[in-house]
Amino acid sequence: MPGRFWLFFGARTVSMLGNAFGPIALAFGVLALPGTTPATLGVVLAAQGIPQLALLLFGGVIGDRFPRYRVLVVAELVSCLAYAALAAMLLSGWAPLPVLCAAAFVAGAASALLLPSLTGTVKELVPADNLQRANGQLRLGTNSARVSGLLAAGATVAWLGPGVALAVDAATYLVAAGLLSLLRLPGAVRTERRNLVGDLQVGWHEVSTRRWLLATVAAAGVINAASAAGLGVLGPVFARDRLGGAFAWSMVLGGYAVGMLAGVVVAIRFKPRRPLQAALLFLPALALPLIALGTSAALPLVVLSAVCAGIATDIFGVLWDTLMQTEVPAEALSRVSSYEYLIALSLKPAGAVFAGYVAAGLGPAAGLLLFGGLILFATAGALVAPAVRNHTPRPLGVQQ
Repeated sequence: MPGRFWLFFGARTVSMLGNAFGPIALAFGVLALPGTTPATLGVVLAAQGIPQLALLLFGGVIGDRFPRYRVLVVAELVSCLAYAALAAMLLSGWAPLPVLCAAAFVAGAASALLLPSLTGTVKELVPADNLQRANGQLRLGTNSARVSGLLAAGATVAWLGPGVALAVDAATYLVAAGLLSLLRLPGAVRTERRNLVGDLQVGWHEVSTRRWLLATVAAAGVINAASAAGLGVLGPVFARDRLGGAFAWSMVLGGYAVGMLAGVVVAIRFKPRRPLQAALLFLPALALPLIALGTSAALPLVVLSAVCAGIATDIFGVLWDTLMQTEVPAEALSRVSSYEYLIALSLKPAGAVFAGYVAAGLGPAAGLLLFGGLILFATAGALVAPAVRNHTPRPLGVQQ
């Protein structure tokens, strides 16, 4: 791999370490403030999540207009400032809710700026025939950082406090920005200059004319919503009531993380003739933990099912990223990625809210089976779509 790829690898790994610190430190930090309630935390998290979705398309336009590595540098620096401000408020004890929300809003906006440029930057860094290996190595680094970051974040919050943990988070973004600034990649060549609406229209055209892409991302939206409802809401409830509590649930999440690491190792070497169809065939495994929980399986079986889901997640992710980089023109890749993220993530909040009503009406076990069934249904729907079923991949050595 080129030396610049390893700079990018280091930046993403360090940044993901910070991402693992952020949610834990922010949640415990806000809840520890005088007079706060779970509703207060919900408001702060909403202030972070809303701009992340609302500004994604704008982030895609920026990523296609300017050198992507510079966009990433700016996004990391903005994240650094936002989390440094949150750390300062928690450490000082002066943390008015509007100011907390403002800092969280900036952090969410930085994420919207960063995400659409990631896939395109990888395409600029490595030769086409090394894209799958590069995507796998990146996920290996970021997954390892996520696991170690979660462990370190919990210890830091417990021993030093959430303010210190958020300060560490801010520092990781600063380090990542420094590494990214050394890439010195050229900017994308733009043959036409359009206004924001025109750029968005071109991006949507690139998405809508690739029916295989649209069908897969639509299925991902349903799968992400069902996973958010099952693993994010109903799973912890079921673990508390039936599996023994937080320790049992941590074993399930740990199994998922181990599976993701194993999935990357498999994905680096897996060279299917039709990668889109192969990637989708792994997605039913995401329903396994929900089905295992819903049928009151023993904890070891639930953990094993989570391992399988983690393996499937990263095999799909590596194959999908490589397909996007090969099939989508470089000059539109950030805009296409922004539509991809927007569609794939837009139903997650609704899924989490809906899970509460399902739990009240059907019970956690039946709800888990329902959401597991939704994952299977969405995957089958994508696989039988003619555009997906008949998709023939572009050779890895041929890029648009």
